[in-house]
Formats: sequence, C-alpha cells, structure tokens
Amino acid sequence: MRAALLALPLVLSLSACVSGPSGNPNPPQPAKTVELDRYLGKWYEVARYDMRFEKDCEGVTAEYSKRTDGLIRVLNTCRKGALDGPVKTAEGKAKVVDTTTNAKLKVSFFGPFFGDYWVLDRADDYSWAIVGEGSGRYLWLLSRRVPSPTDREALTARAKALGYDVGMLRQTKQPGPWG
Repeated sequence: MRAALLALPLVLSLSACVSGPSGNPNPPQPAKTVELDRYLGKWYEVARYDMRFEKDCEGVTAEYSKRTDGLIRVLNTCRKGALDGPVKTAEGKAKVVDTTTNAKLKVSFFGPFFGDYWVLDRADDYSWAIVGEGSGRYLWLLSRRVPSPTDREALTARAKALGYDVGMLRQTKQPGPWG
C-alpha cells in the first residue's frame, strides 16, 4: 500500500502528460529523412501549440549539438513574459529511435523520462522544420532565421496541409523587424 501511495504522484504526473486535446487526431509520419549534421544548430520558434512547460515564453530558440556520448544536446531558451524579459533555459538530451530516417527521436529534460520528437517535415535546405509527435497534441514550427510574415504563413499552411488545427497555434514573438 505504501509503495502504491508513493507511486501515485508519478502516475498522476505521467497521465497529465498524455491527456489534453489533440491538434491533429491523425498525426502524420515524418515525410523525409533527416541528416542529423544538417539539422544541428540553432532554430527559431515560429509558432507552437501552447503547453504548460513553455508558458509565457517569447524569443524561443532551440539549439542542437552532438554530445560525446553519441546523444544530441538540446538547449531551449526563451524570454519570460516579453522579448526583454529574463532568460530561461532548459537543457536536455535526445536520442534517435528510428535510424532508418533519423526523423524520430526521443527527448528528455527530466532524467529518465523521454518524449517523442518527430521531424514531420523540413525544407530541402533545412531552412525550416515542422516538429510534432505521435499523439498530435504537440506542434512546433521552426525556422533557421527570425521568421518573416511570409515564413509564418508558409509554415502555417504546411502544418494545416499535414492535418493540424492551425487555430491552436500560438505565434512566437522574435526579436527583429518582424517580431
């Protein structure tokens, strides 16, 4: 009984991670293979489905680099509240789980707990990427540069073509002329 009570908070927190509305009830499989060396580097978040672990964040970036243990270092950065707000970072790790395409990874920011990270689509030149996972509840639109309004429109249209509810997207403010 005591073990069950001790495990209850873990079970409740894990179930909270899998509940909630889906922005795409039939999420697609990744469309293209991913060359990891080309995917590494800095990405600017164009838009995302809002989630509790990324609340009130602007100027969001993600940087991916190789680690000595063969995994990928993930460094997410955001400004809390506004583009001039305090910087918040989260460091995690990712591992490839589909070595045929390299498009399906597992990412962890919390010890042994890994979540799906699927590169659903990307530009041939790796200038943009659309990232989600198997439940359809999470979605990120990413760009290698601060996105222009045209970039935002094109990525949003592609996400819609993949079956995502683009009305659920939260546009991320970024520094620069298009903020």
